[in-house]
Amino acid sequence: MIEVDELVRAADRDAAHWDRDGLPDEVIALAAKHGVLAADRAVRSGGAGLDARELGDLAATLGRVCSGLRSLLTVHGMVAAAVDRWGSAAQRATWLPRLTSGDVIAALAATEAGAGTELSAVTTTFETEGADVLVSGTKLWVTFGQRADVYLVLGRAPGGLCAALVDRDRPGVEVDPAQSGLGLRGTRLATVRFDRVRIPAARLIAPPGFGLSHVIGTALDHGRYTVAWGGVGLARACLDDAAAHAAGRTQGGTVLADHQLIRATLGRSWAEVEGAQALCERAAAARTAKSPDALIATIAAKYAAAGVAAAVSERAVQVLGAAGCLPDSRIGRFYRDAKVMQIIEGAQEVAEVTMGEHVVRGTRA
Repeated sequence: MIEVDELVRAADRDAAHWDRDGLPDEVIALAAKHGVLAADRAVRSGGAGLDARELGDLAATLGRVCSGLRSLLTVHGMVAAAVDRWGSAAQRATWLPRLTSGDVIAALAATEAGAGTELSAVTTTFETEGADVLVSGTKLWVTFGQRADVYLVLGRAPGGLCAALVDRDRPGVEVDPAQSGLGLRGTRLATVRFDRVRIPAARLIAPPGFGLSHVIGTALDHGRYTVAWGGVGLARACLDDAAAHAAGRTQGGTVLADHQLIRATLGRSWAEVEGAQALCERAAAARTAKSPDALIATIAAKYAAAGVAAAVSERAVQVLGAAGCLPDSRIGRFYRDAKVMQIIEGAQEVAEVTMGEHVVRGTRA
């Protein structure tokens, strides 16, 4: 396991500032220094070689203190996982050492105005011109898009959906900071426009037709997994803060934790957090075993963890009362972050349909 105590201390001290101003470059560099970026890539590629459970523990540790830090682990790792799984030998040799070292910061550029949940509706185009490809389109809500050096872009070509690595500094790339949303405000969102950006055809990851189902599919699976564990970490932090407040707060001469209603709230939250962690552990075991059920296990873990994070953070705000509503309240920040986690990497409703289809197939087998 890699050492992240320095990052955790920095987050404990400064996460509220990061939520307002964005995760600073020096913190991203610190994460790279400690091996957080693409930590689950193989040692031969420069990674820390973390297994699925170790990666989950890392995501949970970061999720306990700052969703922005966990998001950096997630999005950078999504691109690295896609390149590692579907890139050519030359692409892996070129990109993985740069990604694991943090020499290059990566972001996923997939979402568009008309293509969110349904990414197959993207209108970004990949046009072949000689030995090159021209990329044109606009991508929204690109996490760490303001900081990224390279984007993994999903687009459309005559042969099917494609994915390619596009450098930020190429002519025709325009990066505009996006207004912070409800939560995950420290993730330096951007709108990224590509105006006939010329890239070598060798920047395509996998052949046309594999862009969404394989390349972006791998990235999203990796993202769901780390979001799931990060959600467990967030929920556990909210539960701990709520319990500490209830134990130390006196109202009308009675300790808040002595009220039966408060104990029931804490007990319900504890059971839900433990249940979400169990599903995350199940997903980790399935991924380690390379089980065919790993994909659905990860979807279930993300669904449960995001739901629990939202529910437990809401209850924690209620327990803390006014203290939970202060501008720099950790609980308030987590409450906002948790709602976003129910949407990213697959909305809760989409997960329910996918899990339902899994159940139906099982009954027909």
